Amino acid sequence: MAIHGGCGVMAKLDLSEAEWAEARRDLAEALRAGWKVLQAGGSAIDAVEAAVVVMEDSPQFNAGHGAALNTDGVHELDSSIMRGTDLGAGAITLARRIRNPVRAARALLERNTAIMLGGPEADIFAEAAGLDMVEQSYFTTERRVQALATLKAKTLAGTLKSATEAEKHGTVGAVALDAQGHLAAATSTGGYTNKPAGRIGDSPIIGAGTYARDGVCAVSGTGAGEFFIRHAVGHEIASRVAYLGESLTIAAHQVIKTDLASYGIGAGIVAVDGQGNITAPFNTDGMFRGWITADGDLFVGTHADVTQVSL
Repeated sequence: MAIHGGCGVMAKLDLSEAEWAEARRDLAEALRAGWKVLQAGGSAIDAVEAAVVVMEDSPQFNAGHGAALNTDGVHELDSSIMRGTDLGAGAITLARRIRNPVRAARALLERNTAIMLGGPEADIFAEAAGLDMVEQSYFTTERRVQALATLKAKTLAGTLKSATEAEKHGTVGAVALDAQGHLAAATSTGGYTNKPAGRIGDSPIIGAGTYARDGVCAVSGTGAGEFFIRHAVGHEIASRVAYLGESLTIAAHQVIKTDLASYGIGAGIVAVDGQGNITAPFNTDGMFRGWITADGDLFVGTHADVTQVSL
């Protein structure tokens, strides 16, 4: 399985070594949570949900606790999950009170009455499903408050292009292949800092930010969501594998390094195919990411570096 915690990470000097260590620790914990499910013979869909929950609970990433603030200073959360066996999917968008939006997306998948719910109805559904609900203040961190103030100031000064990828956006996601050969993917985000109220990106869009099809691949994306939607990134990568016969690595690198990079926007994905091959390309200075191989070797990285850590 593989995970990401968003592309466009901070410059190394922007965080203390202790803070970088915390981010790497939480990436490893997310992988361990998913791997525990897989090692017990559990399903890929359970594994990706477990991994994403850990990252939603961590203040290091732009999802759940630590999510970005929109232009009104409000958190509006998006998440989706997809099962490769039958293309079953669930998605939540513009949620404001769901502690773990990925759990709501999973609950919607299991209900099989709709693929996506948005706004107040998403919160109402999650509460009725017995999920943990919180106040807006739970999601807020000082880092996100400062990022909003910075982007508002840069917008007024006409210097928005100088904003870092980390100040603008971030996402978390996971992909997995289980012992039965089934694939799954999940993605969760707070969107981008200072986004318009009501804006919906690619993370809750099946086929864009999230996609899984057994025998082909599972994909979770991070970056400028509008471009992921236009290019149907998750489905595009799967189609290149299924119809052109490209390897997962070649297909993913074509989309991220060429198709999306030509727009000058930040983008990255993690993906796994039906044979357990993993790829994690990105075109920014860094991407929070990690994976566990079939042999149980665990790796995490932030910038160009990737480090093996104990399972």
